[in-house]
Amino acid sequence: MSNPFDLNDDTAYQQWRGEKLRDYPSSLEELVVEIDDPRKLTRAQHGKLTEILRKTNMAIYAGNTGDNPDKEILRLLGLQFGLKHLDHNMCADGDAISSLEMADTEPRSGYIPYTNRPIAWHTDGYYNDLDKQIHGLLLHCVRPAAQGGMNQLLDHEIAYILLRDENPDYIRAFEHPEAMSIPPNIVDGKELRGWSRGPVFMLQADGSLHMRYTHRKRNIHWRDDELTREAVHFLGQIMSTDNPYYIEGTLDAGQGLICNNVLHTRTGFEENSQRLLYRGRYFDRINLHR
Repeated sequence: MSNPFDLNDDTAYQQWRGEKLRDYPSSLEELVVEIDDPRKLTRAQHGKLTEILRKTNMAIYAGNTGDNPDKEILRLLGLQFGLKHLDHNMCADGDAISSLEMADTEPRSGYIPYTNRPIAWHTDGYYNDLDKQIHGLLLHCVRPAAQGGMNQLLDHEIAYILLRDENPDYIRAFEHPEAMSIPPNIVDGKELRGWSRGPVFMLQADGSLHMRYTHRKRNIHWRDDELTREAVHFLGQIMSTDNPYYIEGTLDAGQGLICNNVLHTRTGFEENSQRLLYRGRYFDRINLHR
C-alpha cells in the first residue's frame, strides 16, 4: 500500500503534499470553532473540529465554560475524540491531568512548564520511551495570564514537508533510531528516567506520522554526523515567524487546543500570575473516523 511518508514513493508524497497545502490555514482564527459545552459537543461542532484536525492536526475550541475549573471539561472532551489513555507523568495531578500554573515547591518548580519562563519548541513527551510516546494533546485554559503566555504552533506534517522538499536525506537522518538522545533525569543523585534514544520522525502502524523533538540546547545529544547537523539547523530555521505556516495566539478562559502533539512553544509571562491551564497527554492519537 502506498504511503506519502515513504521516501521511495514520491508519487504518493506529491499527491498528499498537494492536498495538504491546498487552502492551508494561515492564522489562528481559521482554527477556532465556537462551541457550547466542551463536555458535550453537538454533532455539528464535533464535525467542524474534525474537519480542521484532518487538515492541520490541531484545532482550537472556544466554549462557554469561562473560568470554570472543572477538570472534567478536558477529560470528557478528549473522550469524544477517542483520547482515553493519559500519561501519568511525574508532575501530573493524581488524575493524570496536569495543572499548569506557577509552582513554588519541588518537584514542579524545577520544571519550566510550572514557571513563567518561556518554553522552546518541542513536542510533548519527547523524552518518553518509544513505546510510550504522546500522540494526542489537550490544553484547556481556565485563567490566562494578564500578559504573555502566548503559544506558537506548527503542524509537524508541515515541518516534514519543508524538510523533505529541501533535502529528502534530512528525513532519512531524522528517521535514524539514534537521531536524538536525551540524557537521564537525575535529581539528588536518584535516576528518575534513563536515557531516551530514538528517531525524530516515526511512521506509525496506522500509517500516520509522529514527531519527537525538542529545540533545547542543553541536555540533548544529536547523532554526530554532518547530515544530522544540517537537518537540525534547517529545522531550527523553519521554526520562525518567517514561516507562512507558523500560527500563534493566546488561549482565553474557556478555550482550548486539541491536537496530535504538533510542534508548539510558549512565551514567558509576568510573575505572580494566576494563569492556569489543564494539560492532558495521551498515548492515543485523535480518532477522526467517527
